[in-house]
Amino acid sequence: MAKIGDIDVGDFPLLLAPMEDVSDPPFRALCKEQGADVVYTEFISSEGLIRDAAKSVMKLDIYEKERPVGIQIFGAVMESMLKSVEIVEASGPDIIDINFGCPVKKVVSKGAGAGILKDIDLMVKLTEAMVKHTKLPVTVKTRLGWDDNSIKIVEVAERLQDVGCAAISIHGRTRAQMYKGDANWYPIAEVKNNPRMHIPVFGNGDVNTPERAVEMRDKYGLDGAMIGRASIGYPWFFKEVKHYMETGERCKPPTMEERIEAARRHLQMSLDWKGEVLGVFETRRHYTNYFRGIPHFKEYRMKLVTSDRSEDVFAAMDLIEKEFAGYEFI
Repeated sequence: MAKIGDIDVGDFPLLLAPMEDVSDPPFRALCKEQGADVVYTEFISSEGLIRDAAKSVMKLDIYEKERPVGIQIFGAVMESMLKSVEIVEASGPDIIDINFGCPVKKVVSKGAGAGILKDIDLMVKLTEAMVKHTKLPVTVKTRLGWDDNSIKIVEVAERLQDVGCAAISIHGRTRAQMYKGDANWYPIAEVKNNPRMHIPVFGNGDVNTPERAVEMRDKYGLDGAMIGRASIGYPWFFKEVKHYMETGERCKPPTMEERIEAARRHLQMSLDWKGEVLGVFETRRHYTNYFRGIPHFKEYRMKLVTSDRSEDVFAAMDLIEKEFAGYEFI
């Protein structure tokens, strides 16, 4: 049984990764219903929080039905990070997660996200200060290193644990790789196999089939899997992984009716939470996966991803439901 602080998260928990403009409350709710054990917010700028930037503050919204939920923050300035911890605490999350892994240039250029992999001492100091500044469990998400010549993740993970980090999620790529090439899980297994490590070690990167999740558990011995891109527009991925772990067999994919219902609910929840413009815009990236595999679908997909009015998107869904009624996904 893996534990993050005092929180039982189950045997080999599946965690929804924090993803910008993806892991918002509507999508987290859908993933939770389909078996995600722990969900994380989109990452939030500590500087944005202390400036009271509207977009950053909005990301603090969490709901009882999604617990346990972690709020993830990023930054590289000690004072800002500690102030943001106080703001985050007031939202009542179960976990505070620090992003030391985002490879995006605008984050890295400020020394935050994966940028901090160039300064491991600062990474450890920030973590230690934040642990001391809150009663909530503090976890870390990071990468293997800055590049192939600077992979010291076994040492880094041990140092983070020693200053109070309650769990660590490791993406099996360096910052230099961005999202290219294959994720390398062997260094993550080395972290787990370090006899001095006793906190949960979760793997991230390329968990894109139920078989890969089982491999992460059985071959690499990790404590859980953090799932990102495989879940976008496909919250059923969590359910499918759990079914495969229990039975050794793939379960049937969701039906057309289930996909349409989820897509409608997703859009409606997004409209309720973000309003018309953002609600329509930020659900677009999910539609390709909701309906992946349907032949001759381009014309319908274009309606979904180019319509600016929610009523047009709902109308497109009605049309898809009618045109492809009974279509069987393989």
